[in-house]
Amino acid sequence: MVTVALLAAPMARASNFTQFFDPKSSEIVPIPLIGIDPDSGTTLGVIAAWLHHNEADQVDRIIAPDVLHNSYFGWGLRGRIIEYPSADSEWTVIAGAKQRVEHKFDGEYQTGITRETPWSFSASAVDERNGTQRFYGIGNYTPESAQSNYTTEHIQLQTIVGRNFTPHWQLAYLLRFHSEDVTQGQLPNEPSITTTFPGLPGIGSDHEVLNRLMLIYDSRDNPNIPTQGVEAVVYGGLSSSQGIFNDSLYSELGMDARGYVPFGRRTVLAMHLSLREMPSYHQLPFWAYSTIGGDASSIGGAQPLRGYGLNRFADVNSFSTNLEVRRIIATLHVFATRIDLELAPFIDAGRVYADLHTSPFSHLHHALGFGARGIARPFIVAYVDIGYGNEGTAAFSGINYVF
Repeated sequence: MVTVALLAAPMARASNFTQFFDPKSSEIVPIPLIGIDPDSGTTLGVIAAWLHHNEADQVDRIIAPDVLHNSYFGWGLRGRIIEYPSADSEWTVIAGAKQRVEHKFDGEYQTGITRETPWSFSASAVDERNGTQRFYGIGNYTPESAQSNYTTEHIQLQTIVGRNFTPHWQLAYLLRFHSEDVTQGQLPNEPSITTTFPGLPGIGSDHEVLNRLMLIYDSRDNPNIPTQGVEAVVYGGLSSSQGIFNDSLYSELGMDARGYVPFGRRTVLAMHLSLREMPSYHQLPFWAYSTIGGDASSIGGAQPLRGYGLNRFADVNSFSTNLEVRRIIATLHVFATRIDLELAPFIDAGRVYADLHTSPFSHLHHALGFGARGIARPFIVAYVDIGYGNEGTAAFSGINYVF
């Protein structure tokens, strides 16, 4: 979904009622919402974002309700609270629903972000019903004509505990409970997964419990808006369908690396590399496969290919690489806020594959494009990324960098 947004760090605050509506001083930012996600239909609406500033004149809280209309599911309401109590902690709550089918709740909390203390901790809870999911089959060459639609009720509870040896080095343990209830698609003129892929493992109700151990090196100067440094993660995990270590669904090994090289004060070269492989698996649900496609970038999960829809290609293993040049072209002062406007041409490449002996660097899918971003230092990035691949143009938006 593309959302055109202006965010940033403050100037003077409104001192009377008339200034409340003055774009030069008001902390209320009206944001037009224009959705052109390749899978989700047309969405139009408006967001009223209230930016609260701390004593250091930095944005430390965003409260952002919106009203929208989606061509598939009708009118909807949604609200967000994003809070940054300090550089070492943050929490977010997002909740909303549409007239038909879709609803979402997402709550997240993190502390120990700077790793200056011995321990870091994060927890999240997600309950989401999505009616626009797509599946094309398994493999690196699945045709666009094989597209099917399904509805899913997704519930995920996750916690990560990290032991910090230094501010750069951490050993972390992830425990995740994930439930997925996949039913027939409800989009007009789109074939349902239940008829196109009958008997596919993962249709119906399934769940998994994932245990993952991660060794992390992180020298970035800022975890939200990095301009230099490296984050590198190597991990191994075991997923089961019943107990914590029983009835294994799959084992996983992987790495994820992100690097940032500054060129002066206004330009950053950002790089990302991801590899995920499953040495063993048994009766794997289709939603547990490695995937590339869309703007998602999750360690051990979906990887970006911004010329295609979310999770466009799926198989046992995946490789993804991304490169973009982030260039600040202007700084504005508006709505009691300072905003850096950034443009970022990018190239994405990746593939999925079944055999561990397959080269991950051959037969890659590619996407070219550019991003436009609004940056509110030190925490907030609003982005719009538009990419082109062999199947046409795709556009995405969100909060925080893709990588």
